[in-house]
Amino acid sequence: MSETPCNRLRLTLVVVAMLGLGGCSSLNGASSRIAGIVTPYKSDIVQGNVVTREQLAAVKPGMQRAQVRDILGTALLVSVFHADRWDYVFTLQRKGAPAQSRKVTVFFKNDVLDRTQADDLPSETEFVATLQTKAPSNSGAALVASEETLKKFPPPTKPVAPPAATSVAAPLEYPPLEATRP
Repeated sequence: MSETPCNRLRLTLVVVAMLGLGGCSSLNGASSRIAGIVTPYKSDIVQGNVVTREQLAAVKPGMQRAQVRDILGTALLVSVFHADRWDYVFTLQRKGAPAQSRKVTVFFKNDVLDRTQADDLPSETEFVATLQTKAPSNSGAALVASEETLKKFPPPTKPVAPPAATSVAAPLEYPPLEATRP
């Protein structure tokens, strides 16, 4: 069978089409890998009141509502149906860190603190430690030169003092701000 230019052209087109289709499948994998690396910025989501172990320890039965509010802050949930109960809820969602969620419930009887119920609360220092972000790793070269390296450079010279400033007298008259018309 003899090859004609038309058959060669058809064969070339088929090979190009097959290579193109094969490239699409590998492009899909590459785009998935790139999308996995490049992610949009996600801001921290903080909701509610932070109540620490020290704050809860300062709240004692027999305190007035205003005293409890001064120590713990305004409750996140106050229900009309449960007027003698305040709920303090705190959630924190950060990228790359597990979500934090805590709940403190304060019960009143005759406008006086009766009792409290709370999840395991962190101390103030423990809570602040959870907020610390990872410090960037410094994998660069050390910025300390050895004595041998420093000897290769000329010794520093004394800085030259800048010339004394001369004072310029302020003009006695200033030109008008707007041009006057004749």
